Amino acid sequence: MPYRKTKNGKNRWVGSVMIDGRRKNKIFDSKKDAKAWEAEMHSAGQVTVTPSLLQWAEQYLDFATKFSPKVYSEKCGVFRRFFHFVKPTAKADKMKPRLALEFLQKQNNERSGNAANKDRKNLVAAWNWGIRYLDLPKPNPFELVDKFATIETGHYVPPEEDFRTVLDMSEGQDKILLLTFLHTAGRRGEIYQLQWEDVDFISQRIKLKTRKRKGGSLEFDWIPMTEELTTALKEHQNAAANEWVFTQPKGQHKDKPYTENRGFPQALCQKAKVKPFGCHGIRGLTASILAKHDVPMISIRDTLRHKNLGTTERYVRGLESVRDHLKVLEVG
Repeated sequence: MPYRKTKNGKNRWVGSVMIDGRRKNKIFDSKKDAKAWEAEMHSAGQVTVTPSLLQWAEQYLDFATKFSPKVYSEKCGVFRRFFHFVKPTAKADKMKPRLALEFLQKQNNERSGNAANKDRKNLVAAWNWGIRYLDLPKPNPFELVDKFATIETGHYVPPEEDFRTVLDMSEGQDKILLLTFLHTAGRRGEIYQLQWEDVDFISQRIKLKTRKRKGGSLEFDWIPMTEELTTALKEHQNAAANEWVFTQPKGQHKDKPYTENRGFPQALCQKAKVKPFGCHGIRGLTASILAKHDVPMISIRDTLRHKNLGTTERYVRGLESVRDHLKVLEVG
C-alpha cells in the first residue's frame, strides 16, 4: 500500500512492491496513481509477496525519517541489535513469537527490562507498519511477547539552588541555553532546533516545535517569554552565526545546529560540584518552581504542553498530596 513522504515541504506518494526479492519504489503526486501502479505490478505477476527481514527494516526506516532525529536514531539502533541476533536475509514469515522472545529476553538480561521494553515497542510499531504496507503475516510476533519487569527510576530534578549555582558559573551560549530550558520548559530537541524566525521579540513569545504526538506529525506552540529570557536572547542574537539560535561552537560541525549535545549540562554540574542533572531535569524543575509558587495546575500543564492534566499532576507532585493525611499515623 502506498505511503506518504514529505520532502522540501511537498507531499508525495510512494508506491512500493517486491520484485524478485528486491524492493522497488516509485514516487507519484497522488495516492491514487501510486495504488494504480502497485495494482498493475501485482496483476503482471511480478510481485514477490514475502519480503526479507532486512527489506522490511529498510522500508520501515525510510518511512521513519519523518520522526525526530532522536527517534529515528533509536529505531536504527534497535534494528542493528536485532540483526546481530537474526539473519537479515531470512524471510519475514519465518519470524515467530519464540524468536522475538529470545531476542528481547537477551536485551533484558544484558541491558535491562526498560531497554527490552523500548526495543519491543519499536519492533511492534515496525511490524504493524509492515502488516499494513508490506503484507507481513499476522499476528505481530513482537506484540505477543509480554513486557518485562522494570525499575522505575524517574528523571532527577535538581534543587533550584543547584541549578542557580550552575547557571551563575556558566558563560556564553551555555548560560543562554540553561535559561531557555528553564523559562520555556522546552524539550531538548525543541530547543536545539530553534531558529531565529521562531523567536518573536515584539510579542515576546517563542515557537517550540515537537513531534511527540501520535504519528510523528510536527506540531508547534507559541510560548510566552519572560523579560529575562527576551533580553538574554536579544543579546545572544547579536553574535548569531546564521539562522539557528543555538549552534555547535567548534569542530567540523561548527555553526551547525545540534543533533545532540552530549555532556550538557552534566559537565557544568561537575565543574560547579553539584549532583549532575539533565535537560529533562530542568523541565521538571520549571514545573516544581511553578507549583511551589501556587501556580494553578492547569497553567503548569499548559507550560509543559501535556495533553492530560493527570500527567502533569504526577509529574509535579507525585504522592505529595497525601502528606497531611499521613499525620493520623503519628503517635499522640
